[in-house]
Amino acid sequence: MPFINIKIAGELSRDQKKQIVEEITDTMGRVANKPKQYVIVNFDETPEENWGWGGALLDGNG
Repeated sequence: MPFINIKIAGELSRDQKKQIVEEITDTMGRVANKPKQYVIVNFDETPEENWGWGGALLDGNG
């Protein structure tokens, strides 16, 4: 049973998540021969203020 965890800074809309889940599930079925009903996709959406890059927070406030 594949468990795919997507970590992202910020938030996605429900429609974006739905499309990503559909496409990842289709890809796992086509490429890895995994039954679609066993593919699990989880989103970890983290506020941009909780991500740092290059010495600064991604929220643009320093």
